[in-house]
Order: sequence, then structure tokens, then C-alpha cells
Amino acid sequence: MKPIQTTRLILRNWEDRDRETFFRINSDERVMEFFPFRRTRAETDAKIGEMRADIGRRGFGFAAAEIVATGECIGFVGLTGTEHLPFLPAGTLEIGWRLAPEFWGKGYASEAARAWLTFGFETLGPDEIVSFAVRDNRRSTAVMERIGMTADRSRDFDHPHVPESHPHLRPHTFYSLKRRDWEARKRATE
Repeated sequence: MKPIQTTRLILRNWEDRDRETFFRINSDERVMEFFPFRRTRAETDAKIGEMRADIGRRGFGFAAAEIVATGECIGFVGLTGTEHLPFLPAGTLEIGWRLAPEFWGKGYASEAARAWLTFGFETLGPDEIVSFAVRDNRRSTAVMERIGMTADRSRDFDHPHVPESHPHLRPHTFYSLKRRDWEARKRATE
């Protein structure tokens, strides 16, 4: 993938130097509050390998987010397919993020997500980009709203990959951004 640069961030493929940050994020109780698992170091390293290969193959994915000024990896933001959710149409793109807690509340997720929306709509050309989170995950849904996504309660769902042992994490709220709405906002700010 060709790196995407925003005012403060570089969105790029994963590098070996990102492994420690990614492990810390995936084992942090605050970050993973709405996930039914915590990843071990081996699982985290394997996941970075999967994401790196996916980005290499597709040209996009959940990419590392790096602060331009310091070179520090702060987590990931990106687009991915939703093949793991059979009730969504083939080719549906999801936007998502996960940052280390010390970088929350600084606008990094929104800044990077806006860049990915531009890439998605201008380069990949879908009619919509979606996002979803555990219903109680207000931090993530707030980002969805800040980047112009709209809740679509008719598409809320119980996530099929959340185990029955975590019933409170099954209900997911669904957000989307239609291409026409993104284009209208873009024209309004030009």
C-alpha cells in the first residue's frame, strides 16, 4: 500500500517495530473492554502478519497509524472487508480503529478515518462504507458520528462471532456512510 499522510499521521503497512505497540493494545483491558478476548504475544504477532499480507494483497486494510512528528505507532485505523459477516452484501467495506489509550481524545482516530473514507470512496468506489461496535461502546460510536456516519438501527445485529459466554458483547450497533452523503459533505467544504 502507498502510505496515506494526514496532517499529523502516516497510515502505512505494518512493520516489525510495531509489534510491541500492537501487543500492548490487544492485551490492554481498557482498549479491549468490548472484546471477548485478549491476544497473547504469539497471537498478536500472527495477526500483524495476517494484516500485513492482507494489505499487501488488497492495497488497504487495518493499517498502522504513526505520528508524523515522532514516528511512534499509536495503533491502527483502516478499511477491511466484511466477509466474516455473511448477512452483509459481498464487497461491503468496514472502517475501524483501535488506538493505545494514551492517544485517545486527541482526534487521531477521526483524522485517520476521514483519510480512509476519502481513499475508500475515491479509490475503491463503494456505494457505502459501514462501521459497527458493541452497543455500549460510546467511544467508537462517537468517532463514527464525528466522521459523518449515521446510525441505522434497522441493521443492528448480534455479532455471530461473539461467544455465548459474553452475551453483553453480542448486541452491535450499525453505522453507515453513503457515497452520495460523503460527496455532498466534500462539496460543501470545498
